[in-house]
Amino acid sequence: MFSNFDENTIFNAVLIFSWLTFIWETYLSLRQRHVAKTSIKVPDALVGVMDQETFQKARSYHLDKSTFGMVQGFYSQIESTVLLWFGAFPALWNLASLTLLKLGIPQGEIGQSLVFMLIAMLFSTVTSLPWSLYSTFVIEERHGFNKQTLGFYFKDTAKHLLVTTAIALPVTAALILIIQAGGTYFFIYAWLFILVVSLVMITLYADYIAPLFDKFTPLPEGELRTRIEELASSINFPLKKLFVVEGSKRSSHSNAYFYGFFNNKRIVLFDTLLEDYAPENKESAEEEKKEGEEDEEEKVTESEDNKTEEAPKDKEKNEKEVESSTDETGTAEDSESKKKKKKKGCNNDEVLAVLCHELGHWYLNHVLKQLVLSQVNLLLCLMVFAVLIKETVLYSAFGFDTQPILIGLIIIFQFIFAPYNEILSFIVTHITRKFEFQADAFARKMNHSHLLCSALIKLNEDNLSFPLSDWLYSAWHFSHPPLLDRLKALQEGSDEKKTQ
Repeated sequence: MFSNFDENTIFNAVLIFSWLTFIWETYLSLRQRHVAKTSIKVPDALVGVMDQETFQKARSYHLDKSTFGMVQGFYSQIESTVLLWFGAFPALWNLASLTLLKLGIPQGEIGQSLVFMLIAMLFSTVTSLPWSLYSTFVIEERHGFNKQTLGFYFKDTAKHLLVTTAIALPVTAALILIIQAGGTYFFIYAWLFILVVSLVMITLYADYIAPLFDKFTPLPEGELRTRIEELASSINFPLKKLFVVEGSKRSSHSNAYFYGFFNNKRIVLFDTLLEDYAPENKESAEEEKKEGEEDEEEKVTESEDNKTEEAPKDKEKNEKEVESSTDETGTAEDSESKKKKKKKGCNNDEVLAVLCHELGHWYLNHVLKQLVLSQVNLLLCLMVFAVLIKETVLYSAFGFDTQPILIGLIIIFQFIFAPYNEILSFIVTHITRKFEFQADAFARKMNHSHLLCSALIKLNEDNLSFPLSDWLYSAWHFSHPPLLDRLKALQEGSDEKKTQ
C-alpha cells in the first residue's frame, strides 16, 4: 500500500497534516473568541433569566480559558513537532532497552515496550504538570471553581499515575502477546480482548477505581430519593443504587450520570448539582443565620437603650425618622444581599428533570448504539492495522530499523489514521448532539420541559458556561448542543404539545 512512497514523503505528510490540523483548530478558536469578545450583553433569549453580572463572569471565564487553550495548543504543537523531528521515539525505545540492560532484566519486546510506555507516561505527566497547575490554581481559582489544595492536587495526580500504570501495563502486555501469537486473524482476537477489557473496566471503574478519588455515599431516604425511584420505575429503569459523590472537594462544577450493565444500574449525582447538598449553599445559610442572630442582638440592645434614654419629644421624633430611614436602607441592603447569595445547584424538581434527560439516553438505547459504533470502528481499524503493520517503510519513516508492535500501534493509530480520526470525530460529535436533542425531547414528553429549561439555565450559570457560540466552532467541537439551541427546541416542542 505504501510501497510507492519513500520514508521522507510519509514523515513530511504526517508533519504537514499535523500542522494543518493545528491551523484549523486555531482558526475555529479565533472565531469563537471573536464571538465572546464582541458579545457584551445578555442574549435576548435569556433576558430576565440571566443577569448581566453572571453573563460577564461567564464571558470572562470563557476568554481566560480560550487564551490558555490557544497558548497551550501552540506549545503542544511545537513540542510534538520537535519530538518527531529529532527522533524522540526511537531514542526513547533505545533508552527502554538500556534500562532493561542496567536493571539486569532479560531483553524482550514486551518488556522493552512496557518500559517505553512507563518512561513516556512519566515524561507526559511532567511536561503537562505546569499547564495543569496553571489551569487549576490560576484560572479555575480566579473564577471560584477550584477547591483543591496543592497537597490534595499532587496526591490526586500521583494516584492517577499509579492507577493508570497498574491498568495500562498488563493490558498492553496482553495485547502485544495476542498480536504476536494470533496469526493472520490476530485482529479478531485483539478486538475481542479490547471489548472485554472495556466492559470490565466500566464496572471496575465505578465500583473500585472512582472511590479511590472521590467519596460516594448513598442518597439518604427522603423526598428526592423517593421521586427518583418513582421516575426510574415509571420507565422500567433497573435502578439498584443511588449515590451522591463529593465532587465539591475538587471543583464546584456539577454533573450527573448513570452506569452499569443489564439489571444493575446505578445513578450518581454530584453534590454540587443538588441545592440541598451544595457546600456553598450551606456556607451561605450559616452566614445568614449568623447575621440574623447579630441583627437580633442589635435590636435588643437598641430597644434597651431606648427604654433607658429620656429625651425631649423633638429629639425622640428625629431619632424615629433616622431609625425609619436606617430600616429602609437595611431592607434594601438585605434584598441586595439575597440577590448576591443566590443558591447554587438545582431544586428537587429540576434534579428530576435533569435525570429524566439522562435516563432518556438509556430508554432510547443511546449508550448501546455508541458502544456498537465504537466497536465496529475499532474492528475496522484493527483490520487495516493488520495490513499496515507489515509495511516496513512506516517504521523507517519515524527512525526505526525494527518493527515493534507497540510502535506500530502508535504510528498507525496516531499518525497514519490522523485524517480518518478527524473526520470520525466530527461525525461522532454530530451523532452525540443528535442524541442530546432526543434525550431532551424524551424529558419533554415526560412533562419536564419547563423544569429542564430552568435546570439547564441554572447549571449554565453555576458552571459559568458562555451561552453564545460560533456556529462552525460549535458544529466541530460541541458534543452537547449550545444552551440557546436546547432551550429553543424544548420550548418549541412544548408549544406544539399545547396546541395539539
